[in-house]
Amino acid sequence: MVKDLQKYAKEKGIKYFMVSYTDLFGGQRAKLVPAQAINDMAVDGAGFAGFATWLDLTPAHPDMMAVPDASSVIQLPWKPEVAWLASNCVMEGQPVAQAPRNVLRKLIDEAAAEGLRVKTGVEPEFFLLTPEGDKIADPYDCAEKPCYDQQAMMRRYDVIAEVCDYMLELGWEAYQNDHEDATGQYEMNWKYDDVLQTADKHSFFKFMLKSVAEKHGLRATFMPKPFKGLTGSGCHAHISVWSLDGKTNAFADNTKELGLSDQGRHFLGGIMKHASALAAICNPTVNSYKRINAPRTSSGATWAPNTVTWTGNNRTHMVRVPGPGRFELRLPDGAANPYLMQAVILAAGLDGVRTKADPGRRYDIDMYTQGHTVKGAPKLPLNMLDALREYDKDKTLKAMMGEEFSAAFIKLKQKEWDSFVAHFSRWEHENTLDI
Repeated sequence: MVKDLQKYAKEKGIKYFMVSYTDLFGGQRAKLVPAQAINDMAVDGAGFAGFATWLDLTPAHPDMMAVPDASSVIQLPWKPEVAWLASNCVMEGQPVAQAPRNVLRKLIDEAAAEGLRVKTGVEPEFFLLTPEGDKIADPYDCAEKPCYDQQAMMRRYDVIAEVCDYMLELGWEAYQNDHEDATGQYEMNWKYDDVLQTADKHSFFKFMLKSVAEKHGLRATFMPKPFKGLTGSGCHAHISVWSLDGKTNAFADNTKELGLSDQGRHFLGGIMKHASALAAICNPTVNSYKRINAPRTSSGATWAPNTVTWTGNNRTHMVRVPGPGRFELRLPDGAANPYLMQAVILAAGLDGVRTKADPGRRYDIDMYTQGHTVKGAPKLPLNMLDALREYDKDKTLKAMMGEEFSAAFIKLKQKEWDSFVAHFSRWEHENTLDI
């Protein structure tokens, strides 16, 4: 555990620290602080004008201070003279309630008070594009079924291996990388961890991947659906709950259905109960709904859910239970805010445990071919506006995420939706010009 950042800088040869925080839209904001000044920043924080980023603040608000969490420090493997620090946002001595990392920390404390220690792993998918972002960077990556394509993986070996080497160097226990189901699409995996550590690593991973891709003359994007007809980028979350000492998996019970304990089933019940509202956080952009409501892609399947159902080891549902003691939520996409995604999972699951929520009937059918036979299961929202309305209606979830956060999120996302619908698109000209 790092306590003295200036001492850490001397030991590691660090010249600068990036004091970083994540805003409501998932944007990472930072100030570059000389190592000689970092101990003062560690106490008082680096000052930001919150209104200048995606937070519901005005130019009249006082300075927002980003106070670095020394335990989160990561030395940049590709530029070792710089270290990155996740920070907690404070204003006039009080936590900024709408700041995503603060939302997550509050829920972690609530779960701990009830004896719950939530651990998650994430599976971020992404595309490697040309610098302009208009096409796949690899012109030879054009197979109808490109998933796990060996040759395509090796043509991007320099980027993937460099990032994986860095994760191993950082002790993340990276364990596999693959070419995904769309051309130009990849996924990289590392070991699960406590939710705050997973969120910090997820944030840093996005920053690291984009930086390494740029170094190689490419552009990495986590946009959910950058190309029509191709599989979109998800960010599946694997969820388990442990005893506070981290030694006992409270979700595991081999005497129960699929090896999921009663507590695990109730946590899953909370996810199912709040699923439509979860979409506002897990699928936070206009483009997100091109992924979860997509028609069949060129590979034959979207690999994304559109209905609130759960199953065993079956990838066509919103939630699958691939083995005892954990389950996979397949709803989130690449645009999900790393902190808010973990927070909303925690909030929904915690409510499920408190209310002993029942996840409902388990379906083992292929939802892509037999989904029409399911009666009574809610459809996921068709667009961002519907998702925001579902979130706004879910008073329990809003309260658990924090009323100040929820009001700020809905307000700014509503403005984003309004901006989208005010935009005149090419489709309108092509389809309504001669009406």
